Amino acid sequence: MKIRFLLIFLILMQFSVAQSKFNLAATQKFQTKLNAEFANAKTSPLLPEDLKNFKTLDFFPIQAAYFVTAKLVKSTGEKPFEMKTSTARKPKYVKYGTVYFSIKGKKMQLNVYRNLELVQKKEYKNHLFLPFSDLTSGKESYIGGRYIDLEIPKNNQITIDFNQAYNPYCAYNPNFSCPIVPLENDLNIAIEAGVKKFHD
Repeated sequence: MKIRFLLIFLILMQFSVAQSKFNLAATQKFQTKLNAEFANAKTSPLLPEDLKNFKTLDFFPIQAAYFVTAKLVKSTGEKPFEMKTSTARKPKYVKYGTVYFSIKGKKMQLNVYRNLELVQKKEYKNHLFLPFSDLTSGKESYIGGRYIDLEIPKNNQITIDFNQAYNPYCAYNPNFSCPIVPLENDLNIAIEAGVKKFHD
């Protein structure tokens, strides 16, 4: 019995530590910055008719439960591959590793990637690309899935804030070419966090 209580205590402590790192202000800043980008004609992916009436993107309510500390297991011997996109374009990516985490008691994993062209730029040298789809895809969120931008951590732990999940540009404008979420990055859970779909 004592061992059982000790295990429960340790699990709760781990959950508490992960949640304590959640920064509400950072997520609010992300939303504000994204809305400003979409409202600016110079940076917005919106079609002219949508930009004209744009006020704000629709977000799920911010929840600390969707901020997780994951274990990153770096891949070895991975070869570059052409990632499918919404057009004929096939940019080269390489699988960097796999992140392991839990949300609402469910264990999950996702692959993270690096765009071989993008990482040649100084400001993106540590960039990791996390595309995913989930049970909200095609319902509350964009059918093609969503993306999260990450940075290579200094150790094997990486924080992932699903509240900062955003839609690919082709969710707003078919003229863009967007990477298609790999099948292995489809989650069997509803991620009710981040940006919702643009049109009903």
